[in-house]
Amino acid sequence: MSALVLVPARFASTRLPGKPLADIAGKPMIVRVAERASAAGIGRVVVATDTAEIAEAVRAAGFEAVMTAVAHQSGSDRIFEALQAIDPKGEAETIVNLQGDLPTIEPETVREVLTPFAEPSCDIATLCVEIEDEAEKTNPNVVKLVGAPLGQDRLRALYFTRATAPWGPGPLYHHVGLYAYRRAALERFVALGPSSLETREKLEQLRALEAGMRIDASIVRAVPLGVDAPDDLERARALYASGAVR
Repeated sequence: MSALVLVPARFASTRLPGKPLADIAGKPMIVRVAERASAAGIGRVVVATDTAEIAEAVRAAGFEAVMTAVAHQSGSDRIFEALQAIDPKGEAETIVNLQGDLPTIEPETVREVLTPFAEPSCDIATLCVEIEDEAEKTNPNVVKLVGAPLGQDRLRALYFTRATAPWGPGPLYHHVGLYAYRRAALERFVALGPSSLETREKLEQLRALEAGMRIDASIVRAVPLGVDAPDDLERARALYASGAVR
């Protein structure tokens, strides 16, 4: 299965403008993400961006970058444009969408997102982590994956929600927004347009479920640090400074 890792990165950010270029231990954050993706060793890594400065920083570090339109409403739309530009012959069978604000993600976590494709009927693969912090169970900013067990470390996603679900005793799972698509699934997904539940919950992945597409998730150990605010950036810097991230 030939894989292509696409990293969407845009300059605009409400809480942390210009964050792809924020310095982490001497390198821009987007370069740190590209390094983690490359270390996963699953395939070609390309950053898809709407900003020339981001593309220049990525290329200066020895990685590939492709320019995409500014107007994209989602990362999936951006990576699909990038895919058409860099792989017009359709050689990549699997496309991994790795967010550009995960500078400390473990390479093995990136690799793990491909595991659900052992099931031929899986269209889209993703990750989740069992919630241990009680406060996260009721936090609407923590997206929960509601799924049916497929084994010790796998779930078939039935729903995604910001609410506390499912009801009753048992584990709840924090969804990790890292996706892998079979190529045909990505093409279908971006052609669908926003769905009613997607619009209501503000969760793009519900579009796929409403259309009858299958999403399976690997259960991993930890939620990777997402840099959304200045405090997150300082945490990422501290992890590199301490040697916790190599």
